[in-house]
Amino acid sequence: MRTTSRPRRAAVLATAVLATSALLLTACSSGSDKGGSSSGDANAKITLNVGDFGTFGFKEAGLYDEYMAAHPNITIKYDTVQDGQKYWDALTTHLASGSGLADIQAVEVGYIAQATNTLGDKFVDLGKAEGVNPANWLDWKAKQATTQSGSLIGLGTDIGPMAICYRTDLFQQAGLPTDREAVGKLWAGDWSKFVEAGKQYQAKAPAGTFFTDSASGLFNAALSAEPVQYSDASGKLVYKDSAGVKKAWDLSVAAAQAKISAGLRQFQDPWNAAFANAKFATLACPSWMTGIISKYSGDSGKGKWDVAAPPVASNWGGAFLTVPKAGKHTKEAAALAAWLTAPEQQAKIFTKVGNLPSTVGGLQQPAVQGAKAEYFNNAPTGQIFAAAAQAIKPAPIGEQDGNVKTIITDNGILDIEEHGTDPAKAWTNVTKLVDDKTGH
Repeated sequence: MRTTSRPRRAAVLATAVLATSALLLTACSSGSDKGGSSSGDANAKITLNVGDFGTFGFKEAGLYDEYMAAHPNITIKYDTVQDGQKYWDALTTHLASGSGLADIQAVEVGYIAQATNTLGDKFVDLGKAEGVNPANWLDWKAKQATTQSGSLIGLGTDIGPMAICYRTDLFQQAGLPTDREAVGKLWAGDWSKFVEAGKQYQAKAPAGTFFTDSASGLFNAALSAEPVQYSDASGKLVYKDSAGVKKAWDLSVAAAQAKISAGLRQFQDPWNAAFANAKFATLACPSWMTGIISKYSGDSGKGKWDVAAPPVASNWGGAFLTVPKAGKHTKEAAALAAWLTAPEQQAKIFTKVGNLPSTVGGLQQPAVQGAKAEYFNNAPTGQIFAAAAQAIKPAPIGEQDGNVKTIITDNGILDIEEHGTDPAKAWTNVTKLVDDKTGH
């Protein structure tokens, strides 16, 4: 996902339920690290609740139905929240009280450090779960979800290697190249070249269109390529003095002031509608974004979108599945989490919604390596994203990274885009909000 962060941030709660009616999460009894069922009967009928955000692809790839068919005693219900920040705030509240938790809870990468550093004792050590081998995941992905004591509290779902998705029809009308290799050369090696390409586009832009969707999206993409982002290697919050944050901020401000951005808040209804209305020509496009594009652009966008290499290799997003100890069926929940994140299932999700596997085996699956996206002009997305994944050099993640990111993008940059706020004033507002939120 995700975004996670994936993060899709619509303020609407979208609830979907399999096999029964509305999902009601009730207070849960506490469980042990190894987990267990409330019944000694292995065939007793139980319900497993899954809480996540955005588009993880489990439902879309038919995985819930497949698992229930193989385990007729298990019913899966899922609750999907579109606002990733609200989801995390609610999750931390439920973890503190030990009630209101799903059996499986997704955690976006921006919050995983907080989960491992201060909430690690709230989750089952999935490294001890049957069938789980931490070495199956990319090394850096597994380390992100490992506590200082060595507990693996999250199983990686996906990663977000970067590309640029663009509309060939709008590029052609603006006099820019449309071939994906030629397009990639427009900005190869430097995100500032992306902004310059935007100015070229805007000079001859089709009426009512913009080069890119959001300066906030550009901020996330540019920052994801930096070796130091919000926190240093010790986990200390350093965003105020981070060269990476400054570089991404200045770049995003330049894009906003050059009017090459549509000024939309990502993952909100107006942003969703802008896809179908062809209001922008590009957006920073981690692998999980392709599913969102095809969903909201609809049939009219098929064959008009393509995928080019990004200015710089980077990772934006990704998530994990955790099992809270307070769950009623921690053993069964761990088994489901392990199955959902296994290479074969990750490959199915990629071919359906574009979320790239975080397991070594998943990346090597023929269905991933040979994948071509018909919707995106038959772009070899498997090769593009798998190759990008090999070049990822993840930056340190701190406990407050997710909160800081949300404040910078949704309060600082968006304020500049929507209201023309002076960048210096917007940054001052950001620091005040971060101080209030984090105490730093």
